[in-house]
Amino acid sequence: MIIKFENIEKTVMPNFYGGEKELSAAMFLDEMNRIMKATLIPGASIGFHKHETSSEILYILSGSGKVVYEDGETLIKEGECHYCKKGTSHSLVNTGNKDLVFFAVVPQQ
Repeated sequence: MIIKFENIEKTVMPNFYGGEKELSAAMFLDEMNRIMKATLIPGASIGFHKHETSSEILYILSGSGKVVYEDGETLIKEGECHYCKKGTSHSLVNTGNKDLVFFAVVPQQ
């Protein structure tokens, strides 16, 4: 199966999980996964949230930012991947001066 994100209408989610500004995403959903290509504009963030029932994989396609997690934070940039395992919490913040574009997979576990 090929997922063509350019053919999927983008959803804009203001203050996603209590974050700043908005998240824009083209999403594919089925009973097994949520797969998306998303963008955070400069200064935008996904609020700190816990993955109670699933893990999440974020792969940075372009831009830079930081990942905040339970016991710290780390910078992340294009070509790097962040893994949030089931039962842990995280946030993603665009700290750069251009869009932070990422690919995310949330398997239904």
